[in-house]
Amino acid sequence: MPFEPGEVVAPSDPRIVLEGQWGHQPGVAVTVNSGSRISFSYAGERVQLLFDTDGLTVAPHVWITVDGGEPDLHVLDEPVIELSGSDSRHQVSVVVKDVNEHANRWNPPFGCAVVFAGLVLDTRSVLRLSGRPGGPRLEFYGDSITQGVRALSEHSESEGADGTATYAYLTARAFGGTSYQVGFGSQGVSRPGNGEVPPGVDSFGWNFAGSPAERVEPSDVVVLNLGVNDPTLEIEEYAAYVRRVRAAYPATTIVSLTPFSGKHADTIQAAVKSLDDPNLICIDSTGWITEDDCIDQVHPSVAGHVKIAAQLIPALEQHTSLRRH
Repeated sequence: MPFEPGEVVAPSDPRIVLEGQWGHQPGVAVTVNSGSRISFSYAGERVQLLFDTDGLTVAPHVWITVDGGEPDLHVLDEPVIELSGSDSRHQVSVVVKDVNEHANRWNPPFGCAVVFAGLVLDTRSVLRLSGRPGGPRLEFYGDSITQGVRALSEHSESEGADGTATYAYLTARAFGGTSYQVGFGSQGVSRPGNGEVPPGVDSFGWNFAGSPAERVEPSDVVVLNLGVNDPTLEIEEYAAYVRRVRAAYPATTIVSLTPFSGKHADTIQAAVKSLDDPNLICIDSTGWITEDDCIDQVHPSVAGHVKIAAQLIPALEQHTSLRRH
């Protein structure tokens, strides 16, 4: 039976739940970050997901899961993905596996981004209200490791990357939380990232150029994991970055992670101490993984990310109000 278009649902509809760093433009929701999610529930047989792929030079990758089954990989090189199933209620989750780090993903028009344009329901299908996710709100700011670059393999493009395999994604799920996972390959505190992304101190607070990151409510914990890509890092440089985060979230617990390699660890620890902020914690993650836990001696493998999460989760329980779900 052919698909018969019925209700058209905009991305802003409250029956669609968006998690992560999304910017909103007329008729679309846009993310340039791996780990961002779209969730919805519908009753019926068929639904179409709409994406604006015009102008993209590199197609982003997403995982789509229906009714808790195995994730299905989709490369978004076409504007429509049709899902079909039995005539019953279905739960759908779309998670961004990777937005390519080498294509422009900061200055519109983008070379790579997930531009979600909503849903079209079959005439016999109805979108249901799923409810907002509960649990704590966590934010992660990092580089290619937080993005999930080369988590799956040595492939330097999206084929080797997976934001859902990262320590950030695993940690947020362990706490049953809503996650804002922001990772940009090659970015440092003062060093620009790939894909026309500015340095961490300048990109914080923005979804992408021209789109302020607005939170309905403040997050419970913000984890900072930048610095390994900075050739040099001064105490005041890192302190200025943290002060920018603190200005956005006056009462949120901020956790500064030193790079897993130990690079700039002394500088970061000294910067945190200099700020004399009782709600700012420094966790020394030096040695949590070794080169053997990495694909290329730098980027953690899937197992390497699991090892990081296994250290970070209890550390956050010790130093913050977070408790495992």
